[in-house]
Amino acid sequence: MRQPLVVANWKMNMTSPEASVYCQRLRTLMQETTTPAEVVVCPPYTAIEVVRAAFVGSDLAVGAQNFYPAPKGAYTGEVSISMLKALDCRYVIVGHSERRLRFGETAETIGEKVKVAVEHGITPILCVGETMSERSLGMTEKVIGQQLLTCLKHLQSDQLAQVVVAYEPLWAIGTGRSATAKDAAQLATYARQRLQRLMNGDTDAMRILYGGSVAPDNIAEFAAADGVDGVLVGGASLDPDKFQAIARAYEVK
Repeated sequence: MRQPLVVANWKMNMTSPEASVYCQRLRTLMQETTTPAEVVVCPPYTAIEVVRAAFVGSDLAVGAQNFYPAPKGAYTGEVSISMLKALDCRYVIVGHSERRLRFGETAETIGEKVKVAVEHGITPILCVGETMSERSLGMTEKVIGQQLLTCLKHLQSDQLAQVVVAYEPLWAIGTGRSATAKDAAQLATYARQRLQRLMNGDTDAMRILYGGSVAPDNIAEFAAADGVDGVLVGGASLDPDKFQAIARAYEVK
């Protein structure tokens, strides 16, 4: 059975002092929780060390929201995967739609990041998703299938299980609208089918998450969705009480 994964993506929110207060509260709340889910917080770069230090001795983990795939060099404003590894980051979000749309990241660049993360022992959370126009045209599976194949093409079959896929429909991110649990389950099934050949027929180990306006009032349906192994949480993850409530939903599952 795949362990559920609940990931907080703070985006460009939280100063280091704010992160410290948040983590103290979350750690206290999680001590009262018996969720089987692995819980990860991905803060801005400036707060990673604060979060890491706050989680020492707990089951909570820290991740990052992005990195640049070069090992070092003249890349002003960027950080490398080795820098993240030195901060004990276990996960890194790759290919988020906001990176694609606002910063021009391409599938080729994203695929390179996936490869570098896997090679350095950090689990990439690869985000895929369709626009509302693509969904309206019935192109969801075609778009996501192409994203998966392009972004994962640099990996060997035995490396693919080290990737987490997060289905985040662009029309549901930060809009208050979310896909249904049925949508998420169907996409998870399709993604595993699409990757069968690349993974030599064994896609059971790959975890697939749902992201897009996840909140305490809709988490129960996603936690129960067949083949959906967790969630990537944006806005609701900025409140430790709400985020803990989301993680607790997996006590039932």
